[in-house]
Amino acid sequence: MSLLGNALRAAFPKSGRRMMSEPDNASTWPSAMIPPDDPKRQFTIADPDGPRVRHVSVSGGTYTILVTGGDSAGRYCLIDMLVPPGSGPPPHRHDFEEMFTLLEGELEFTFRGQKSIIHAGSTVNVPANAPHFFKNISDGAARMLCMCAPPGQEEFFMAIGDPVDARTTPPPNLTEQEREQRRRKARELGPKYRTEYLKS
Repeated sequence: MSLLGNALRAAFPKSGRRMMSEPDNASTWPSAMIPPDDPKRQFTIADPDGPRVRHVSVSGGTYTILVTGGDSAGRYCLIDMLVPPGSGPPPHRHDFEEMFTLLEGELEFTFRGQKSIIHAGSTVNVPANAPHFFKNISDGAARMLCMCAPPGQEEFFMAIGDPVDARTTPPPNLTEQEREQRRRKARELGPKYRTEYLKS
């Protein structure tokens, strides 16, 4: 038996869960290794077209906030993104992990200056601090799920975007002056939300 197994058996002789790396007759993990259930936390059901969720227009797309940091006890947020043809964010980077699962459409994804074509069904993980951006190169809208860990990106989008009524609501028809105002606000609030915009 390993030294770790002996130590755990001595420390927790009555534990009932077997260690995965130990043989059948080896010591077990203590149940106290997993914290107890927190009954104050609630089960989250996020219908992207339901009344509970919020929708906001950002960078020409419509983003639906499915799971907030409050829902996940500060672990992650999940956003449903609907991006029109030719749209996408400018080059940027941030100090949190970001993962996209493309449900519909096709994206040109630029990561550290290298371009990749992403097809529906693929998942992309962007490491924290790495420069990246994407553009919808489909004929129709691209739809994806975006998870950020830890959360905060959903709050950033709500702070800089324009609220809209539904997931499929087209973005507002902004003037060039209004678009520049949104870009300036995003640059100003970026540091607060751990995001840096980069030169194209």
